[in-house]
Order: sequence, then C-alpha cells, then structure tokens
Amino acid sequence: MFYINYVKRLIDISASFLAIIFLSPILLFTTICLLFTGEHYVFYFQERVGYKNKKFNIYKFVTMIKNSPNIGSGIYTKRNDPRVLFFGKFLRKTKINELPQLFNVLFGQMSIVGPRPLVDKTFHQYPKEIKNKIYNSKPGLTGIGSIIFRDEEKLLTNTKLPLEVYYRKFISPFKGNLEIWYQNNKSFYTDMMIIFITIWVIFNPNSNLPYKVFKDLPNMKL
Repeated sequence: MFYINYVKRLIDISASFLAIIFLSPILLFTTICLLFTGEHYVFYFQERVGYKNKKFNIYKFVTMIKNSPNIGSGIYTKRNDPRVLFFGKFLRKTKINELPQLFNVLFGQMSIVGPRPLVDKTFHQYPKEIKNKIYNSKPGLTGIGSIIFRDEEKLLTNTKLPLEVYYRKFISPFKGNLEIWYQNNKSFYTDMMIIFITIWVIFNPNSNLPYKVFKDLPNMKL
C-alpha cells in the first residue's frame, strides 16, 4: 500500500517531468508539423472517465479530421480509416500522439501505468461490478489493456459484425477482465514490467511477451 499511496505518485511526477524535458524536441517538432499540415490545429482534448469515475480532459496530438467522432465509424477507429490525417498515421503508429498525456500525468489526472481512460459510451458497456472497481487506480498512459489491445484497429477492421456490437460483446468484456487483473495485481514489479513490455511491443508488435511475464493474465481469444 505504501507503493500505491506514495511511491507511485512520486515516480509519476519524476518520470513525466523528465520525459517532457527529454522528449521536448519531438513535442516541438510535432507541434510545428501539425500547425502547417492537415487542418492546422495541434491538440485534441476529450472528456474521459478517470480516478474514482470522475471526468477529466485527456490531451493528445491531433491525428484525425475535426468532428471525426460524429462521422464515419464514430468513436471506433479502423485500420486505414479515411478520417486519419496523413501525418496522423505516423503519429498513431509510433504512439507519439499519446505523448501530451505526460502533462495529464504531471498534473495528477493520470499515472504512467493504469487502466486506459475511456469515453462514457465504452465505459458504460462494462457491468456495474467492473465500473465500480476499474478506476480505483488513476488511468494510465500505458497499461495491460493498452498492451494487449495495441492493435485494436486491426480487430475492428477484420470483424464482420457492426462495430458497436463487436466492441460490446467481445472487446469490452476482455478489457474489463484485464483491468480487473491489474487492480488485483498492481505493485511496483507489475508496473515496471508493464512499462518494459510497452516499450518492447513497440519494436516487436507481434510479441507474446505479456503472457510469458504474467502467466495468470486472462487469455484474449477473439
């Protein structure tokens, strides 16, 4: 509990502050590129469910056209989605679009590791018992759900079911099980291994390492 209540926040502050400084050239370069490409705006702010189910605005670099949640496939993004901007494809593939969330971590709205913050629509697809527990930890920049569903766009592209039905029947239950696993196993070791695996799968996207490290992890069979 000492780690959860004190050390984890200290790590979040230190890691996010140092990462912002270290990655500032990438943040600045991305900002300039977005100002002069696409629709010429830089940041995307979206309300998400956070710690103890309270709402907050998540920060991201823009990767899609304006009003994209209200057109096409809505809140679900498929592979080669026509709403994704040309430079946005690169940002999404490299996960650079997620870097502004370091400021969410620094400000105390998020943690480096935790459950991914969801929009209301997907959050309310969880059963009540999961909704009551999933955000007993601050939402994370990365997490076990983010790792396992790192190529969610591919899953949504390949399904023949309506996207909302597929998400509700298959993805949401699996994600819920993963996030409950994290709540039951959160520790310094778990967080450090999730950070390591996050970096690993960026360079080895087809790796099965999460299941080798965490042998009791719920098995995702989609």
